[in-house]
Amino acid sequence: MRLLITGGCGFIGSHFIRMVLEEDAAVTVTNVDALTYAGVEANLAGVSERYGKRYALVKADIADAVAMERLMSAGGAGFDAVVNFAAESHVDRSIESPRHFIHSNLVGTSVLLDVSRRCGVRRFLQISTDEVYGSLGPEGRFTEASPLNPSSPYSASKAGADLLALAHHRTYAASAGQEVMITRCSNNYGPYQFPEKLIPLMIAKALSDEPLPLYGDGLQVRDWIHVEDHCRALWAVLRHGQPGAIYNIGGDGELRNREVVQLILAELGKPESLIRFVEDRPGHDRRYAIDSGKIQAELGWRPLRRPEEGIRATVAWYAAHRDWWEPLLRMPR
Repeated sequence: MRLLITGGCGFIGSHFIRMVLEEDAAVTVTNVDALTYAGVEANLAGVSERYGKRYALVKADIADAVAMERLMSAGGAGFDAVVNFAAESHVDRSIESPRHFIHSNLVGTSVLLDVSRRCGVRRFLQISTDEVYGSLGPEGRFTEASPLNPSSPYSASKAGADLLALAHHRTYAASAGQEVMITRCSNNYGPYQFPEKLIPLMIAKALSDEPLPLYGDGLQVRDWIHVEDHCRALWAVLRHGQPGAIYNIGGDGELRNREVVQLILAELGKPESLIRFVEDRPGHDRRYAIDSGKIQAELGWRPLRRPEEGIRATVAWYAAHRDWWEPLLRMPR
């Protein structure tokens, strides 16, 4: 299987690339990444040396239609699938500068869908987020039938991309054979996550004995999933998912943000007095929870790592790899 993976130098994409290359010797990967601040080549250190011609990196913007057409129509390219991880994903940044998110998440997805169809790439997997559903009350879980109700420019751009992807499937599946699938996942964590997201940011600050800023009252609830569990789900959907389908992927691990931070501090032996409650983020969703019943029933996937155990292992990884994340905190963005 020849895969065109976008955003593969990012957190989830890099884990997916390592997994599929290791999992199946018949897989080759072309990784398209614009290498913006969160696209870190070091996330894939050693991959070229280990897998040789089975892996290639192309620096390009997915919203550049000329570059994408050149890549997908190159002689002998013959990609079997596109897996679209490329996205701007930090909610705070989307509030400050929405246009960058529209460019990458909406325009970029539109370009990829159009070019892959015209170049005969049959399979297209759009990686989305549970944030497109908005906020839940204290009960219930999001299903694939839940209405889209995004709360931030980030989630709105992802919701728009999802609708484009579904429209392409409905319009072109019969005439052009384009098979589009969408996955929507809960909050990921694990090694190599850029230190602007909650878990790596709090670990980094705690390791440096700096105050840990926590939005509002810290009682926002998130469903946490280890990145490796997420990648196994994506691999199952890519190979065996139904064309035109949406699959929710959750970790069955709801924790309040305050509980996550307390777990990190306890693991590092740091006092909870480091926590600083700060003004809440505009439009901050109160609770996310994912119903993964569909993917479990259809594809036999289930999450293997409980968040408490996985977060402890993640804390240990960041503590042992300061040489990876400390330079990232000094980078201009």
